[in-house]
Amino acid sequence: MAAARSRRAPGAGHLFVKRDSAGRESWYGKWYAEGRQLMRKIGPKRGPNGHGLDHREAERKLRQLMEQVAPPPESRVSVQEAGERLIAHLEALGRKPATTEAYDSLLRVHLAPFFAGRSLDAISPDDLEAFIRAKAAEGKSAKTTRNALGFLHSIYEFGQRKGWAKGNPCKLIDKPRDDGEADIRFLDTEELDAVVRVETGDELAPTLALVYRTAVMTGLRQGELIALRWQDVDWPAGRIRVRRSYVRGEFSSPKSRRGSRSVPLADELAGELERHYQASAWQADADLVFPHPRLGGPLDRSKVRKRFKAAVKSAGVREVRFHDLRHTFGTRMAGAGVPMRTLQEWMGHRDFKTTLIYADYSPSVHEREWVEAAFARATTGATKLSEPERTEVASAHPAEHG
Repeated sequence: MAAARSRRAPGAGHLFVKRDSAGRESWYGKWYAEGRQLMRKIGPKRGPNGHGLDHREAERKLRQLMEQVAPPPESRVSVQEAGERLIAHLEALGRKPATTEAYDSLLRVHLAPFFAGRSLDAISPDDLEAFIRAKAAEGKSAKTTRNALGFLHSIYEFGQRKGWAKGNPCKLIDKPRDDGEADIRFLDTEELDAVVRVETGDELAPTLALVYRTAVMTGLRQGELIALRWQDVDWPAGRIRVRRSYVRGEFSSPKSRRGSRSVPLADELAGELERHYQASAWQADADLVFPHPRLGGPLDRSKVRKRFKAAVKSAGVREVRFHDLRHTFGTRMAGAGVPMRTLQEWMGHRDFKTTLIYADYSPSVHEREWVEAAFARATTGATKLSEPERTEVASAHPAEHG
């Protein structure tokens, strides 16, 4: 086995000799690179015949091998740096701000803190499984974890093209199953009215109250509401046309191709928007429908979300997010019998599967008849009991409960 072992400075590797079953001795080196232990055969040890490597020659070959196997310093790119470079690349390609904002959040909140300072090549499938366990322990949903791993997968694909990674460990793990949320959160009419009523006391209150109601009655996303202009309100046609969004401080086209759309404008909302227009100092076609009332510029998305959260708490209604106003529209429309394909167009969903979360709220006038027909008595002698007969049977068996 090992015949000799030299002492070396920490991080400089270990040089030692191994003897095979035939008694032949060879130099081996062992060292750490990017958090992984590596071991390589250096060459045969010099014997009495003068062939092979002496100690100094083995040392030199070990240093050469360590330099060859370890990635050069400029290629040791951390997860955070690689993610930031990928986001910048996607922005340069014209990817939607909403998309890059979501990626930035996944990187900043989940990936960079967990893999702090570690390069792409230093991460193994075991590390990714530890990440999954850590997110579960933090109470994060399977969807959040899958989204983070999905972006990490993209980072590795980008890193491989750039030469920062030799492989993609994301392909070697099982991702947590995403069962989705059991219930959709939304507000009923009384709860919405309660939230709207508490918006009082400052110059923003009337605008925000109408923003909440418009979100419920149109299904527009928050960025689409903030970017809405008076020219997008088609009064004669009774439509609101969605042509842009406001994300990360910039106006851009909507989230997806289906994002550019129009939705019906109910008479009640049209009346409220008309009164809002008459009271506004910003009435040009290109002016915002919901601007800061004094400055005319776009509202701050973060402040709108925080203000809505405070209004919900003050109103004493169930806890919902601003995005749940959009769910309120979806469930109301499905409950009113709007076909799912039509609802997909109104809400601007790229994938029809997304719209189907509202399918459980869609009624069918024939449902009871279908069930009755499926379980009808098939024998020719079976007949329905009349009301007097059902009363007689019930009185004859007062203590029986099925």
